[in-house]
Amino acid sequence: MKLVIASDIHGSAYYAQKVKDAFERENGDLLVLLGDIYYHGPRNPFPRDYAPMQVAEIFNALKDRLLVIKGNCDSEVDAMISEFDFNEFSQIVADGLKVTLTHGHKFNKDAMPVNAGDVMCYGHFHTGFITQVGDTVVANAGSVSLPKDGTPSSYLTLDKGNLTLKDIDGNVIDGRSVSKK
Repeated sequence: MKLVIASDIHGSAYYAQKVKDAFERENGDLLVLLGDIYYHGPRNPFPRDYAPMQVAEIFNALKDRLLVIKGNCDSEVDAMISEFDFNEFSQIVADGLKVTLTHGHKFNKDAMPVNAGDVMCYGHFHTGFITQVGDTVVANAGSVSLPKDGTPSSYLTLDKGNLTLKDIDGNVIDGRSVSKK
């Protein structure tokens, strides 16, 4: 099962479409959104083409192949325009690997959950990377619409035990092979 994992769209219709395009280009089986889908947040500027209703239309069309994690900027009202659920946290098995999916404001590389599994992916900090914490490969998908600290707009793929960080155009930034514990 090929996962395409993105985070922190913050209401940008432009970047929501870029995520959809990446998902299709990657021929993904499941699109995972790690939170902060519609609202830009009080500390962030408006992203390019801020249009939350258009973002909802783009992702509602993918609802059957979508797993969405609730971010710190997502609220109950967001569910009213969404044809998918927002999950607080998720753990799935993909290609035999236990994968923890979270937004990052509660669990991250500096605050690991108990039994994080083989892979843990999150967003929230808007900086993409892949690292190792104990037995777990930990990755931040970055932010597609509002990247920080000079990092590019980015997303992750997990396919056949390979975790890859890519820029929004699909160019590889970093990667790591993951083995089951």
